[in-house]
Amino acid sequence: MQPQSFGTEAPIESFEDAALYDQYGAVIFAYIRLHTPSREDAEDLTLDVFTSALEQDNLAAFRPEERLAWLRRVAHNRLIDAYRRATRRPTIVLDEIIEKMLVDDKESPEQSAVRRESYIQLHQKVQQLSELQQQLLRLRYGDGLRFAEIAILLNKREEALRKLLSRTLITLRQLYQQSDLSMQERR
Repeated sequence: MQPQSFGTEAPIESFEDAALYDQYGAVIFAYIRLHTPSREDAEDLTLDVFTSALEQDNLAAFRPEERLAWLRRVAHNRLIDAYRRATRRPTIVLDEIIEKMLVDDKESPEQSAVRRESYIQLHQKVQQLSELQQQLLRLRYGDGLRFAEIAILLNKREEALRKLLSRTLITLRQLYQQSDLSMQERR
């Protein structure tokens, strides 16, 4: 007897399919999340990867490491497809987004301008950091993840990430100090 599908034409997936997601879902999601701008995009792409896995008839015959390699390859291909689609979509200028985010009725135009300038300066300084440092800042402060979660995502030790974050913040301070010195020299 087949399990009831609750109004859909397709039957509920087998336990093997659920086990596949339970075993590899977090790894594939973490990989995709590192390369996408939002959690929602990563969730959508992860769903696409496992949909492809369900359509692959002989995936169960693969050894576990071969399954993971296959899933990672599909995830990689889905990321490439997403990047290609993103380049074809119309984009909004970053300045427009910043203005919309920072406009506050309670702020004076001068305060808004100072806030906008500070945000742009921070963005420029962060762009000077390594990709790993940027990812660490994004995951820690942007996504609000704990070091234990970041360690799993980046496949690094928790203590190493704490040290890297400390060095990253020191580097950012130095970059700000350098720009302050150069501004004073221009005056």
